[in-house]
Amino acid sequence: MKELKAAEITEAVERLCIEANSYLGKDVKTRLSECMAAEPWPGAKSILGRIEENIAIAEKDFVPLCQDTGMACIFAEVGQEVHIVGGGLTDAINEGVRRGYTNGFLRKSVVADPIRRGNTGDNTPAHIHYEIVPGDNLKITVAPKGFGSENMSQIKMFAPAAGEEGVKDFIVDCVRSAGANPCPPIVVGVGIGGTFDRAALMAKEALLVPFDEKNPDPYYAEMEDELLEKINRLGIGPQGFGGKTTALAVKIKTFPTHIAGMPVAVNINCHVSRHREVVL
Repeated sequence: MKELKAAEITEAVERLCIEANSYLGKDVKTRLSECMAAEPWPGAKSILGRIEENIAIAEKDFVPLCQDTGMACIFAEVGQEVHIVGGGLTDAINEGVRRGYTNGFLRKSVVADPIRRGNTGDNTPAHIHYEIVPGDNLKITVAPKGFGSENMSQIKMFAPAAGEEGVKDFIVDCVRSAGANPCPPIVVGVGIGGTFDRAALMAKEALLVPFDEKNPDPYYAEMEDELLEKINRLGIGPQGFGGKTTALAVKIKTFPTHIAGMPVAVNINCHVSRHREVVL
């Protein structure tokens, strides 16, 4: 049994909140550069260049990539041999978010009630998803999620008869209807199967998959490539000004489902696909 201090978790989450809002992963930066090199539209190429310039400035000056520093989405893989001492895990994570968004001078975007509103003032509470896993480590991933893209996400409960084509058409239609709203080029996370809530969670988890990591199932790897091609043929382009770079990647996660259903969720992210992780 390994003991982890709550204070250590708080410090890690604070650091991850600040870093995630300032740095993009190598996979995202590489894909953007590839898209800019292949983009035939001068206007689209220019916008992709400005996006790259913004990324470089954020890294150099250690400032947020985007003014919407997001709602803190936390994924915690908790080893079954880990024991948290000195406080509760949820409290420790939320305290880390509170400190990260305060000390990092990040915009606080969380309201206390969805209808009555009222800003909480410190970007808490975070959305936290826990998974119990073997071992004695705690892996924490911080993924700030802006709502310009989150608001463009959709879920649909299909009958099985909709089949593969129905699923693919829905995914492409989600992007078409979103247009320029989610600040393209976008990342498209897709969850297929499970239940209503599981599909939505998988769609968000899919956004954490590295761009250069192929889907382990060849069937879905091929579907991801096909969907990316179809989406980029929509012509929405960077920031909605046209071009062949509407999406950087499509990632799909699946789970077994009921014989009577086929849930499909699409979680859209802007090109600022932010996430940082640590293993304690």
